[in-house]
Amino acid sequence: MILDVANVALPVDERLMIRKQRLEPLEKKPGQKRICIVTGIHGDELEGQAVCYRLLNEIRGNMEYLNGTVDLYPAMNPLGIDSITRGIPLFDLDMNRIFPGDDAGTVAEYAANQAVKDISGADMCIDIHASNIFLREIPQVRISEATAPILVPYAKKINVDFIWVHASATVLQSTLAHTMNSRGVPTLVVEMGVGMRVTREYCDQLTAGIFNLMSDMGIWTGPVTQVREPIISEDREVGFVNAEASGLFLPSVDFWTNVVKGQHIGDIVNPLTGDVEQRVEACTDGILFTLREYPMVYQGALLARILGGAELA
Repeated sequence: MILDVANVALPVDERLMIRKQRLEPLEKKPGQKRICIVTGIHGDELEGQAVCYRLLNEIRGNMEYLNGTVDLYPAMNPLGIDSITRGIPLFDLDMNRIFPGDDAGTVAEYAANQAVKDISGADMCIDIHASNIFLREIPQVRISEATAPILVPYAKKINVDFIWVHASATVLQSTLAHTMNSRGVPTLVVEMGVGMRVTREYCDQLTAGIFNLMSDMGIWTGPVTQVREPIISEDREVGFVNAEASGLFLPSVDFWTNVVKGQHIGDIVNPLTGDVEQRVEACTDGILFTLREYPMVYQGALLARILGGAELA
């Protein structure tokens, strides 16, 4: 069942509409739980669109296993999705910087507020993001230190490779996740893949994990696959490798591999002169969990992130 979450007029006889797909069990019973799957807050992040498609089709084909409500929000920022724009076109806004919004505010603030109202009361929310077009991210959940005791047990169930626990001081209060967590809806932020693309294996991995979490919550009674044990970043340093020169970045290591401090992980080269402008080296021992995808870089650009003190078997 497709429902409107927000519907507001725009200039020239157009409308901004946030819509959701609601899946309900064949037999409704008291105490059944609700999970919300949100994506498309940033219009250039499409990995979550594929996850919504996979969930919708798998559940529809096996409705006898559904024992709760699943709300899918594939395009929280529909104008951004339509135009492949990260923010909200016309308003020049990052939607994930205006929550909880304002019922009496601008069009964007009103839409954000209606989304918050619609999700409120759910038993779980998963906010799916991709990276930008410049970086590739391993499937991970990002959690603040303040919410870690509540959220880490949930995050372990959704089949990601990595759980990154951030210092609370770095958490923006204007995000959907912070807003919903502060209102009593446990909300996980998933980051994976690359902007403007769909990484099929990552989407399949997360879809399996969401079914596993729904099974644990009693929302799904069908078969699920075993999930992987994620690495957790608590008490581990995350090292950042940045460009010291501009040019073409050519990595020499694979993504999601072990590296040691000082290891050669790539070069920044000058295509005009043939010179190596920078020999890029690992800043610490650990696992390379973020790697530059778009090769053209400028001085200061992020090239890689390394989870210090961790090692893949």
